[in-house]
Amino acid sequence: MNWTTNLVQMRLETTTNNKQKYSRAVSLSFSLSLFFSLSLSRARACLKNAFFFFAKTVQHECIPQAILGMDVLCQAKSGMGKTAVFVITVLQQLDPTPNEVGAVILCHTRELAYQISHEMTRFSAHMPSVKAAVIYGGVNIKTQREELKANMPNVIVATPGRLKVLVQEGTISLKKCAHFILDECDKCLEKLDMRADVQEIFKMTPHDKQVMMFTATLSKELRPVCKKFMNDPMEIFVDDETKLTLHGLVQHYVKLEEQEKNRKLTDLLDALQFNQVVIFVSSVARCTALDRLMQECNFPSIAISRAMSQEERLLRYQSFKDGNKRILVATDLVARGIDIERVNIVINYDMPADADTYLHRVGRAGRFGTKGLAISFVSSSEDSDVLSKVHERFEVSIDGLPDEIDTSSYMPS
Repeated sequence: MNWTTNLVQMRLETTTNNKQKYSRAVSLSFSLSLFFSLSLSRARACLKNAFFFFAKTVQHECIPQAILGMDVLCQAKSGMGKTAVFVITVLQQLDPTPNEVGAVILCHTRELAYQISHEMTRFSAHMPSVKAAVIYGGVNIKTQREELKANMPNVIVATPGRLKVLVQEGTISLKKCAHFILDECDKCLEKLDMRADVQEIFKMTPHDKQVMMFTATLSKELRPVCKKFMNDPMEIFVDDETKLTLHGLVQHYVKLEEQEKNRKLTDLLDALQFNQVVIFVSSVARCTALDRLMQECNFPSIAISRAMSQEERLLRYQSFKDGNKRILVATDLVARGIDIERVNIVINYDMPADADTYLHRVGRAGRFGTKGLAISFVSSSEDSDVLSKVHERFEVSIDGLPDEIDTSSYMPS
């Protein structure tokens, strides 16, 4: 088997207390075949268990640096395997000690935390000494305290607010935490209240630790904020900002009046072939109403929104992921980081507020570089402005919806 070998040149520069600078160049010849031949028994075990056979570009770029313990700031497209980077890195380096937390992974929503914990469990199936737990708000904190005291995990996946409370009160100790990861770091840090929670948790971890941050979109304003948490990070931008599109994703728009949306949507669902569809709307009320309409029209739909309890949302998410329903009506709650491999069509029933959100929404289709279709309804001047900004920022061609769409262009063969 021919594997392409990438030569990664890493120049590390450190300033000592007496301000003397020294540097050393480290050359790391890395390819997928070499990765499997390295003495990384844990990594090999978790990769094989997860049926992980082909490294994506982001993994080729990040994993060599990350497994050396370097701080990493990574921006890469949706659906290209960023989660696998930090899961593999943590599992390879973690020295699991009973009742000691060795790694913390923070993200901005409960749904994403739930999914990351699932991936951690999947990758670590052959590593029985590694214990992972997911922690988020909206559930009984007393129950969480009891579970943690009875069985303290080595890896914690959490939303910042609840974890901060548990650490501050002494239920969880992060004194031995060696890995601090932020997934969707832009969302974790752009809101000042969540940023404050992240900072509090960060201060309760050791100074000497690895910090990794990942996102699909990172503004120039937030980059220096991220780097304040890090020590000379390796900055990896797999594609520059203007190329943050998705390979294999066909994108179209439809100009129509607001009152024409329901009819157009049902016509599309009747005409298109699909595995699963995600329909994005702008509010909880519209989510509920559209899901009701879908069911009245005998479409197999399910809805997820913030109006539901945490338990109900997770049950509905798992039901959709398992294929029990083929249509999901949702707010932007599920626009980031949620991986459902069967989804090959995304419909923006309501246009998103900005270009970043557009990217994350349509990234639910065509995950992992597979084919997909995204259709956006444009019904106002504001919608047209967002579409123009998407064109400008990502240099992507989004054409009007044709009368007929070639099924082979968006359905996997």
